[in-house]
Amino acid sequence: MGAQKSIHAGKAKIDVNVDFTHKICASMMLPSLRNTGSPLSLVIGRYCHFSLCIKHPNLFGGSEKLDVSWDKGLYDSNILVAYRRPRPQWVAQQCFVMQHSLSPEIGVHGIPVDNFSRSGSGGVNLSRFSVGLDLNEPASSKWSSTTSVKFENVRLLSDDGRSITRDLDGFPVTCSGNAHDSMVVLKQESQYAKANEHSFSRFTMQIEQGIPVLSKWLIFNRFKFVASKGIKLGPAFLLTSLTGGSIVGDMAPYQAFAIGGLGSVRGYGEGAVGSGRSCLVANTEVTFPLSKMLEGSVFLDCGTDLGSGRLVPGNPAMRQGKPGSGVGFGYGLRFKSPVGHFQVDYAINAFQQKTLYFGVTNLAS
Repeated sequence: MGAQKSIHAGKAKIDVNVDFTHKICASMMLPSLRNTGSPLSLVIGRYCHFSLCIKHPNLFGGSEKLDVSWDKGLYDSNILVAYRRPRPQWVAQQCFVMQHSLSPEIGVHGIPVDNFSRSGSGGVNLSRFSVGLDLNEPASSKWSSTTSVKFENVRLLSDDGRSITRDLDGFPVTCSGNAHDSMVVLKQESQYAKANEHSFSRFTMQIEQGIPVLSKWLIFNRFKFVASKGIKLGPAFLLTSLTGGSIVGDMAPYQAFAIGGLGSVRGYGEGAVGSGRSCLVANTEVTFPLSKMLEGSVFLDCGTDLGSGRLVPGNPAMRQGKPGSGVGFGYGLRFKSPVGHFQVDYAINAFQQKTLYFGVTNLAS
């Protein structure tokens, strides 16, 4: 499914990985984002993913750790630099992080096609640069928390790499109206987890606060929660989850909650249900064994923007005809092997449009 090579240079370790499966899931749901005209480039863009990772466990002789990673697809890329200093286990662990990512902005600006089962490019790409500090609090038996403060600079680009201030319909794509938005974000994330042989419970809460260091920087409060519960029912397993969130204050369209797609409401393309200042998504899935390595599943997903799509600047969801709420259901297969975990889902949305999802996770090296 891919090729990986590890190189040791002194105490540093370099991992080079070419993965032909990482992007399959997106390729099954999305049409070609750009017209390349080359069949080979379509294959590479859809299926090939290159990653490079450099790790140093003792950078300055005091057990300082440096991680540098680069992930590259044909249309997206991500560069991450993380530096950690050793600290006693009973105090918060500090990590200096610098990151730059570039990806098509499909969830909000993508254009739904084929009865909302897929989302095509809306000509908007998100370039995000951030630098800051992560603090990981010492975990208790069931609770863990992370606090971070970061400066972020977000720039919107066209498909040919030019800075843009408006989308294809002439509406602003940033909050400031300029070519970029700047903000300092204080983020708190807490997680509760409890598990036994028959069930598990998990609750995650994220709160982000935009701090007005300068007058033109964004001021907002954004929160998101995910609550999930799993129960063993004889040989079968029932998994339910509820996801919700809202944002108040300054807001750019790219900050909206996108509803639809794998991990949200299956049967729809990414963001094809809607995008709003608020959202609520419920998922229910039952898996049952078919053999030692194969499981079957049936699922039901639903989601809504709670009528908040019109409150997003420029109202992109209404302009693209997104319904604002949707239901998807279907069935699938889960195959577990030493190579990795394979997932195939066949979903139908409220418009009776069928969608096939294929995903691969936990690939062995």
